[in-house]
Amino acid sequence: MPIDASLVGRGFPPTQPYPVTTDAVVAFATSVGGSYDVAAGLPPTFPIVVTFAALQDFLAAEQVELSRIVHGDQRFRYERPVVIGDVLTTALTVTSVRSIGGNDIVSTSSEILDASGSLVCTATATLVHRGGAA
Repeated sequence: MPIDASLVGRGFPPTQPYPVTTDAVVAFATSVGGSYDVAAGLPPTFPIVVTFAALQDFLAAEQVELSRIVHGDQRFRYERPVVIGDVLTTALTVTSVRSIGGNDIVSTSSEILDASGSLVCTATATLVHRGGAA
């Protein structure tokens, strides 16, 4: 089933608060083949943890199977670094939907906020929803 182009501009509810702990950062760094060095700070891609939760919420709301999604692009624009002790939430907005060769290209933007509601970073992603039979 194609992605409905009328979703452009639609925002989805914020994720549950996600506490940034040392254990969470170590687990993330290990999962991507790295390690956590306190002096170097958190891995710059760490916010994918909360943005992926928002993506899963979006896919569930729109009844899209994750197995049909190919991650095309991901970018982070920081207002400030994420630090241990932050409690983050994010809300995903669909910014564009276009069809190419039977596939839907979906662009999203997710504002990642701290517990005070201040913007920490904005994550943008391009997703390819594969058309045809799975």
